[in-house]
Amino acid sequence: MKKLEVFGAPKLKGHIRISGSKNASLPILAATLLSNKKISLANLPRVKDVETMIKLLESMGSKVKVSKNKNSLVIVNDKKIKTKASYNLMSTMRAGIIVLGPLLARFGKAIVSNPGGCNIGFRPIDIHLEALKKMGVKYKIIDGYINANAKNGLVGAKIKFPKISVGATENLMIAACLAKGQTVLSNCAIEPEIKDLSNFLCSIGAKIVWTGRRQVKILGVKTFKQSNYKIMFDRIEAGTMLIAGAINQGNLKITGIESSILKTEIDLLKKVGAKINKKKNEITIKGNKKIKNINIKTSPFPGVATDIQAQLMVLLCKANKRSTIKEDIFENRFQSVPELKRMNAKIEIKGNKAIIEGNTIFKGAQVMATDLRASASLVLAALCAKGKTTISRIYHLDRGYEDLEKKLRKVGAKIKRIN
Repeated sequence: MKKLEVFGAPKLKGHIRISGSKNASLPILAATLLSNKKISLANLPRVKDVETMIKLLESMGSKVKVSKNKNSLVIVNDKKIKTKASYNLMSTMRAGIIVLGPLLARFGKAIVSNPGGCNIGFRPIDIHLEALKKMGVKYKIIDGYINANAKNGLVGAKIKFPKISVGATENLMIAACLAKGQTVLSNCAIEPEIKDLSNFLCSIGAKIVWTGRRQVKILGVKTFKQSNYKIMFDRIEAGTMLIAGAINQGNLKITGIESSILKTEIDLLKKVGAKINKKKNEITIKGNKKIKNINIKTSPFPGVATDIQAQLMVLLCKANKRSTIKEDIFENRFQSVPELKRMNAKIEIKGNKAIIEGNTIFKGAQVMATDLRASASLVLAALCAKGKTTISRIYHLDRGYEDLEKKLRKVGAKIKRIN
């Protein structure tokens, strides 16, 4: 099993270019199933989840040609597409459920395994299924597979999601593109990755109009066109690297981003004392010797992303006083805490709140990654720890970060991958 070996605590200095977005790539790849036309995608991140999604599409009959550097591809989904998504590929990736919408829209049937992914809490798919029912879908769950059909095709409907759900918004938005008539989705998630999906769908000929902050109207079309589309940057990687700059008096220039999308992260880091200079496509961050304490809570965009919570926790361990983090998205998102405690962190969990004492002097230790974002938090802690930290189960890290250790080495980190 591969591990990361990290020696703290050099101050990071230099330039990091952010990769394409994992969370935008996955639904966009799934959405290509709507069309039999050639689609070219650029700025794909070289991460395990994207690789798994490509394998899933290929297992269903997609013709995929990936570039040598694996950052772009050409995909054609002709009429020989299979409408079953198997457990073997779905078991490690939550986003696999997003193939359900395009399969039902285009072929009127789908057999899709219940999805896997990080064990960070209860993430039901009933919101997806109940919304699809309003568009004419009937389904049964048999042996862990969703057996769904819409014999007469999908029909446009007015759907208000009972709670904000990124996955359900993506699935229904994609499905509605081929439905008969107009679909109105309300109480939608509005993460930038969803807007990127919306832009991609419009690039292939979908008719989508955002009519309110959380409302979108989609008029079904019958055919699509070819498209060349560039996927947005990964804002979670960008946030992680900004925190890396703030945590140990670093001095980093982050490029390949759109700074307006990172407003929440920038505002938080300014509050803790980091000095930030932003331009449209780059941000320079200088970490302060004294990190100020803050109290935060996670919430849907434009709030603090749950995917950046574990990384912020490490930063607040270094703050001058007690801080708190309230996790309002997933109930099992504090799995990094026991591992951080092994590195001398002083954190207490009370329900969905983490109480972080601050003034932590991290010490190197043997730790284990429990999920994707927890693994990134352990890397951040190790970068400013005394001594050597060995992080195991880094396959979690590889699911969502492209060449993380290489990028960090380039700016002065002492980090390497070992078997």
